[in-house]
Amino acid sequence: MSMDRRTFLQLSAAGALAFPALAAAPRNGMPYRTLGKTSEAVSLLCLGGYHIGGRDLSEADAIALMRHAVDEGVNFFDNAWQYHDGVSEERMGKALKDGYRDKVFLMTKHKGLDTAGAQDHLETSLRRLDVDMIDLWQFHEIVHPEQPKRIYENGALDFALKAQAEGKIRYIGFTGHHLNTTHLEMIERGFDWDTIQMPLNVFDYHFRSFQRNVLPKAIEKNLGVIAMKTLGGSPGNLLETKQATAEECLRFAMSLPVSTVCSGMDSMETLKKNLATAKAFTPMAEDERAALLARVQPDAAPGRFEVYKTEWHRGSIPVPPGNDPNPEDFFEG
Repeated sequence: MSMDRRTFLQLSAAGALAFPALAAAPRNGMPYRTLGKTSEAVSLLCLGGYHIGGRDLSEADAIALMRHAVDEGVNFFDNAWQYHDGVSEERMGKALKDGYRDKVFLMTKHKGLDTAGAQDHLETSLRRLDVDMIDLWQFHEIVHPEQPKRIYENGALDFALKAQAEGKIRYIGFTGHHLNTTHLEMIERGFDWDTIQMPLNVFDYHFRSFQRNVLPKAIEKNLGVIAMKTLGGSPGNLLETKQATAEECLRFAMSLPVSTVCSGMDSMETLKKNLATAKAFTPMAEDERAALLARVQPDAAPGRFEVYKTEWHRGSIPVPPGNDPNPEDFFEG
């Protein structure tokens, strides 16, 4: 199935929205955008926290990588309570010594679905990171249909607001990568979230799309949008298809109305390549974006690389109507 120019223009409305405002002058060539309603200036490239705790990096190399990123203008750090059983947070805490904490907008994520769970995860993250305050604390991996109700009704959200009032966190957001309807429910239940983190890549455009279904609502609510899984999945599935380069994948995500693009980097070489892409960033032209989307379309069907969208529901997790389209209907509005 080919995608003509008219169809592309109809379906890329989210991508046509304006970028968040430039929040500050570039530092060492790194562009900064505004993080939604927070007015915080964040680097276009965000350093993903998962890889820094992995076995492929020594602790010393991980710390050097993080500090080099900051020195080159990256000020947004991603992490999560469960990454490598806490090793990622512990290493990041060590990297933020010697004045680096003051240069970083620090985000970590948690999986607390009630008061006790949220409290335990926050206290653990604060201890591992060795900080008194986390800039952005996000409810992580909202993938089960029942999670929004539990977060809203079992005390977890109330605890987050209490922690915010006590100065332990500054902003509150959420993440997820399975059902875009679950993201929409998190918004529609009414809390005024500061940020949202979701998969945004050229595969996503074609299958159970967050770009087409969630991104417009996030922009309407002035949420700070954090793009993730920009290579289509893990490990780098868009690259495995040889239909797109890492630079194209990052540029595609950066060309959307997002505040920052989170990228996992497990070597200094990868970091330097991504820094170069961010610093040289120019938005993809309409025709360039359409050609890239058309090029990867055969590999996008039917979500075989975006396994985070297809495997979570196997067994006990149902897929609500509208989330499991016929592959032939990828381009229906």
